[in-house]
Amino acid sequence: MASRIEILNDDGLRSDGRRQYELRDISIDFSLQGHADASVTFQHGLTQVLVSVLGPHEAKSRSQTIHDRAVINVEVNVAAFSTGERRKRTRGDKRLLELASTIKSTFEPVVQTHLYPRSQVDIFIQVIQQDGGLLSACINGSTLALAAAGIPMFDFLCSVSGGVHSTSPLLDLTTLEENDVPHVTVAVMPRSERVALVTMETRLHVERFEEIFKLAVDAGKILHIEMKAALQKRTRSLVATLGQGSKTNTVKELLDMDE
Repeated sequence: MASRIEILNDDGLRSDGRRQYELRDISIDFSLQGHADASVTFQHGLTQVLVSVLGPHEAKSRSQTIHDRAVINVEVNVAAFSTGERRKRTRGDKRLLELASTIKSTFEPVVQTHLYPRSQVDIFIQVIQQDGGLLSACINGSTLALAAAGIPMFDFLCSVSGGVHSTSPLLDLTTLEENDVPHVTVAVMPRSERVALVTMETRLHVERFEEIFKLAVDAGKILHIEMKAALQKRTRSLVATLGQGSKTNTVKELLDMDE
């Protein structure tokens, strides 16, 4: 079946002017929101999310308390103006619950929850704008917000999407591309080179999967460089303004792990 849009033109360029393996620009802005311990606005291309982290704090109820580790709570909300869909997504929307559950299970092995028994860490995600790679943007933004809040992690989590058009691999898909090609989302831990998440909602031939998987892992390392640089810049600013504090130490340890 012919593609509904021109994914790649004769010059090998995509609809937004990028080449096959080219990532969209990212923008990272740390700005405290409300009662959160840390907040970050993460923008990847035209996809933008605001992630706020609160905790660790006492769990809201006994049923949510685990005696030997912290509980990670993830909530995702979508702004009504963030997408062209007419249907409004509420907090109980099945799609949002699945997205929140995926993010929660991805971070549980990465956050050092054993340091905070009988407590809770909240990750609140507000989707401001969508143009593909939403899960990746949520994961990358959550990584930065957790680190900025001083929550210890074993490693960064860096995520990117990838797909295949005909026989041509593509990285960092837009909404138009996601709707038209088989694709996967991969989250990697760059320091340990472990894979934390691989999710695929469409069928992809095993040979093509291996190719795009390797490209996504390499792209995650590139994202790690930019995310780490943004955290280092923020940490230096905090150190200069406030002096060396306990939470700043936690962030510094994460930044120094692979140096």
